Amino acid sequence: MDNRTADEARDYYRDVLNLTQDAGRWHIPGIHGYFLDIPSDVQIHLLGSDGPSPYSKGPGQDPVENHVALAVDDIIEAEEELKRLGVEYFTLDNVASPNLKQLFLRDPANNLVEIHQLGLCRCRRSQRSVPAAPSD
Repeated sequence: MDNRTADEARDYYRDVLNLTQDAGRWHIPGIHGYFLDIPSDVQIHLLGSDGPSPYSKGPGQDPVENHVALAVDDIIEAEEELKRLGVEYFTLDNVASPNLKQLFLRDPANNLVEIHQLGLCRCRRSQRSVPAAPSD
């Protein structure tokens, strides 16, 4: 999605669904976007890029595509389980934050899902040093 559409999607989720914006979203060079908090320590990541991002690993493997981000207790264990189940996924290491391994997979409806390590992410609002931005 382009930057304008990312802005419109952010406004929709904020104004219509009353989700709060994580004001401390990591700076990812060349990637416009927002992290929106869902109650229960889950986020929607709305990201903008004109064409494939510099982090794309090929068709259908662009982590800049909008997605739901879920945190797990043990990312290595989660990856081993994906392998055991034969689930296709791709990884990014240390892009959004140092020491952050991200797994990306598609659900049966072709939605992109991110899985990452709890404690190395910004999912838990209560554990952030930067508070969420006020709604305006």
